[in-house]
Amino acid sequence: MSQGGGDRALFLRASRDIEYVKQHGRRTSTALFNLLVCKTDGDAGRVGIVVGKRFGIAVRRNRAKRLFRELARSIRKELISGYAVLVFPKRDALGLPFDELRGIWLVTLRRQGVLRSGEV
Repeated sequence: MSQGGGDRALFLRASRDIEYVKQHGRRTSTALFNLLVCKTDGDAGRVGIVVGKRFGIAVRRNRAKRLFRELARSIRKELISGYAVLVFPKRDALGLPFDELRGIWLVTLRRQGVLRSGEV
């Protein structure tokens, strides 16, 4: 798996960008993750993943981040420009098969209007 420059453009990493989405985003909750969606002036759609220490031990936090990074990569071409999405995984997400988690992820993002129409 290549960790090229394309990933840098996809992911929110700067604290100020994450804080902006926290302050201005609209919240959606599912059983597997919370989501904040915010309109931005940026060119490309971006995704941030926040997993706090309350989530559990480092192994689980890292696994959650890997899972949601992969979910973000799977929607890269469908993400509408000018939106930032901040996801807060919940512990239950780790117990679900990836395909089921991906289905819930896609449905939630489509409902929020941040994906282009069409199949991913």
